[in-house]
Amino acid sequence: MKVTYRWLKEFVDFKETPQEIANLLTEAGLEVEEIIPLVKPFDGVVVGKVLEVQKHPNADKLSVCKVQTNEETYQVICGAPNVAAGQFVPFAMVGARLPNGMKIKKAKIRGVESFGMICSKEELGLEHHSDGIWAFERELSLGEDVYSILKDEQDWIIDIAITPNRGDCLSVYGIAREVAALTGNPLKE
Repeated sequence: MKVTYRWLKEFVDFKETPQEIANLLTEAGLEVEEIIPLVKPFDGVVVGKVLEVQKHPNADKLSVCKVQTNEETYQVICGAPNVAAGQFVPFAMVGARLPNGMKIKKAKIRGVESFGMICSKEELGLEHHSDGIWAFERELSLGEDVYSILKDEQDWIIDIAITPNRGDCLSVYGIAREVAALTGNPLKE
């Protein structure tokens, strides 16, 4: 049975961390097999603003973009069809490490240098498939760490092995009932 930490909080007000909830459930006889963060760690990705987008001189489906962070402006080659000037985007600077382990390096793509990467949700481990870059829906502070922004929205999947004698725990509400009993907090109706 998989439930998310935030989903449990919709039914019970508690202050315990995901690990503490997992420990309580395990002590009560519900074996927690794994706690999986939905946002996997990455670093070196900051908020950037796309200042300009020009067609790549040696490629039909690539663009040469200028991206500004709080520090400076970078030239970046981008293959996403939805990149446009004025967008606030996650920008992986040279040296950044993405959730899949990839390290961003300076590159020369079809004769033009690229000093980073404009990221999609897929590249940041937030989706299984993305059709283009992730343009933030609101204006953010240039240079702000994207992982820190996402960490505030972090959730965890708590994977629980349910034994045949605990059919009462085969729903989120059933697990929430257990959490309420274990933490001493009332169950929301």
